[in-house]
Amino acid sequence: MKFNRIYALVLRFYYLFRHSWDRIGDAFYWPTIDLMIWGLTSTFFKSFAPNAPQIILIVLSGHMFWLIVCRAQYEITVNLLEELWNRNMINIFVSPIKFSEWVTSFIIVGLSKAAMSFPFAMLVVYLAYKIEILFFSWYFVPIILLMFMTGWWVGFFVSGLILRFGTKVQTLAWTFAWLIGPFAAIYYPVSTLPGWAQTIALFVPASYVFEGAREIIYNGYTDPTKFYISFSINLVYLILSIAFLYSSFKKVLEKGLVKVY
Repeated sequence: MKFNRIYALVLRFYYLFRHSWDRIGDAFYWPTIDLMIWGLTSTFFKSFAPNAPQIILIVLSGHMFWLIVCRAQYEITVNLLEELWNRNMINIFVSPIKFSEWVTSFIIVGLSKAAMSFPFAMLVVYLAYKIEILFFSWYFVPIILLMFMTGWWVGFFVSGLILRFGTKVQTLAWTFAWLIGPFAAIYYPVSTLPGWAQTIALFVPASYVFEGAREIIYNGYTDPTKFYISFSINLVYLILSIAFLYSSFKKVLEKGLVKVY
């Protein structure tokens, strides 16, 4: 991989972001609206359960951590769709740019956008509800890493589907992450789910993270084993999703890039 080619791709996304109100809205407007709605709803619920002061922190921290998953996968899938909508795939790959450089640029863009959106969301939560997400102390680091990993494999898998089946499945770029959301137990314990859904949740790495996060809120600590399990499942899914994306990319090359539009 060549750094200058990756830098060129990232720079291109940066200019697109600067001049697109849609992208700026996705990064700042919608997270703010979601946090205000969920925060006010949690405050209302708290009035019925005054002995459960953690409810606001559970809901808002869960939503903020899930925001990382959505942002990471969104930057991969929607940036791919941008190339397809603009019929730009051929222009990219007639250049010396490699598949690995292309994928790496998506990851870097996702990281950089999350580095803007997440602190902004933290500020909104603090100003509106006087809640500090840094309450999680050193656990904050593995939680963020695991959320990114989940977003990446979701993004790579959906991108592989889009390359195989074209833009007729593009709705998955906005819906697939939320499809697994109920099994990730973002706002509630896994035990709340029906039996069959609890079985599915065992294979959703984010569920272990959210269970651990709630334990930290209640007890001040959690068993790190939950994070180890989440990391292991995430790593397997990440390897498989990249392999699937690469396989889909090779099939597109065999058919001709123009066929994917």
